[in-house]
Amino acid sequence: MKHIVKALLMLSLALPAVVSGCARAKLDTAGFAMQDTVTVNKPLDEAWQDTKAVLREMELDIYTRDKRGEFVAYTPMKRHFYVATPHRTQLTIVLESVSASSTSVTVETVQQVYGVTPLTYPDWHDRKTSDNKEALAILDALRARSS
Repeated sequence: MKHIVKALLMLSLALPAVVSGCARAKLDTAGFAMQDTVTVNKPLDEAWQDTKAVLREMELDIYTRDKRGEFVAYTPMKRHFYVATPHRTQLTIVLESVSASSTSVTVETVQQVYGVTPLTYPDWHDRKTSDNKEALAILDALRARSS
């Protein structure tokens, strides 16, 4: 009888944690990204084709290509010392027509790590960006193509 009372007591203490769940709100990633912008002297269609060519030359994984002027590309996944958490960089490139002969190109850089918690599915999670060398390389290549 003592064991049953102890088991019921433990169950009553654990039940609120199970019912309410242990999940937490998603991490606020505002301010994690770095943005760089340049204006090229080409119409939107030509700038879009140039951007696509630059991303392929840099061997980035192009995830989204939108003819309205947006790309989402990723650097290849890397690990430090083969055992650390996988990481990559997400690059969102937005092209906007400034005039008939010039286009504004904005590159947003976000660092990501691959991870999982006991209550989430494995996925890429944003982290604060400290390096935007890929974005600067893209913008430099686009400037070189437009001159």
